Order: sequence, then structure tokens, then C-alpha cells
Amino acid sequence: MSVRLCILGSGSKGNCTLLATEKTRLLIDAGLNRKETYTRLAAVGERADGFDALVISHEHTDHVSGLRLLALDLKIPVYISSATRDALPSDRKIRAFEHFAPGVKFTIGDVEITPFSIPHDAVDPVAFTFQTQGIKIGLVTDLGYIPEVVKQHVRGCHCLVFESNHDLEMLKVGPYPWYVKQRVMSRQGHLSNNATAGFLTEDYDGVAQVLVLAHLSETNNHPEIARLTAEQALVQRTRGHQPELHLASQTTPTPIFRF
Repeated sequence: MSVRLCILGSGSKGNCTLLATEKTRLLIDAGLNRKETYTRLAAVGERADGFDALVISHEHTDHVSGLRLLALDLKIPVYISSATRDALPSDRKIRAFEHFAPGVKFTIGDVEITPFSIPHDAVDPVAFTFQTQGIKIGLVTDLGYIPEVVKQHVRGCHCLVFESNHDLEMLKVGPYPWYVKQRVMSRQGHLSNNATAGFLTEDYDGVAQVLVLAHLSETNNHPEIARLTAEQALVQRTRGHQPELHLASQTTPTPIFRF
């Protein structure tokens, strides 16, 4: 059994994740440019070829800026919802689109993928779970609150990548214009550290071996605040075990997590 996961970059400047088995290699989102994606793959000992597909969560620039050049260079299809495809700028569209529907499972190689709708200010945003070889991985970022459907889908994950975008007080006193602050704090925005902590205390099932906090704001958060808030939430739990806690970064890849 060999399943590998690496968050190559996570944040408002670009998101990209590697998921690989012995038979299938995927990139989830393409928010880094082609050169930076290849540089980060090399940094963790992964080839910049031999991919099977690119999977896209939504059309925001930090998730699709490298889409066209990566897909053309790697000669791979892009899996995307029809509404998200239609929302892409023309310079990010290619011919090799494959379409999925939120809530409907699909398979690439030996990986079963479940996209599910999340509350965010995009046309058809989704998060994902990936299942292969008895391992389940959840990738959940870019959501303003945590509806029941999200809680249901992430149950049983052996690895959970979950948003912890901002510290609410840092956001309130930070440099963003008020309308941007309102957008981030809205039910179509991003999860605060406290919102994620509430999920970890009340709804997280305690199954995950690895928990990765992701999409941390470089302006309105601090890694140690996010880490401490999550750790305090986890120790309050009365069931499950303590996961190995990691933080995804905008500038450097995580270690490769192996399952």
C-alpha cells in the first residue's frame, strides 16, 4: 500500500496539491505557475511528468492561474464542473476538459473522487474526498461555514486537509478594506481559526492520522496562532486519538504524507 499526499502550496497566492498512488498521479488545483509547480515537485522528490489528470475545485485565480499551461505541458485532462468551466477566463480554457457533478463520484485510475458543494463566493465550488487502497483523504478549503454535508463527507478520513484561514481579531484590525473583511467573514468566505476549532471539538470524528491546517492568510493569521487554536480544540475531545498536526504553507511544500 502506497498513497502519497503533498500540499505544494496553500493560500491566497496559489494552491496546488499532489495525490499519488503506485498507479495514479493527480494534481488538485493549479494556482501556482508551471515553473513553480515543477520546482516544488522536485523539492519533495517527485517527477514533473507522468500525471494522469488535473482536478479543479473552483475558478478563483489562486486555484486556476496555472491551469492552461500545466495541462498543455503535461498533456493531461482537466476534471472540472461544467459551471466552473464556463466561469473560467478564455485564456485558461483548453479542449481536454472532463466534467464532474457535485455529489457524484468519479474515478481516475485507482482513485475514487467525491466532489461535494461548499459555501464560497464562486459559481460552483467543491471540496473533495479521495479514496484508494482503503485510505480516505479529505481536502476542504475555501468555505465560509461548515454545513452538515461537509461534516458527513469528511467522516472516516485518514488524512484531513482543512481550512484555518484567519484569526478574527487580526482580520478586523488588519489592512484589508472593510468590504473585503466582510467578504472573508461572510458565510461565503473563509473559515476562521475559531470556526475550525469548533469543528474539531464538536464534529471531527478523531479518525485522522494526519490533520493539515490549510489556506492560512499571510496577512490575517499567524501559523502559531492557528496551530495553538487547533491544538487546544483537539485536547478537549473525549473520543478518537490525537492526529499528527501540520500546517500548509504558501511558500514551501509540506512533507510528503504516506499512508
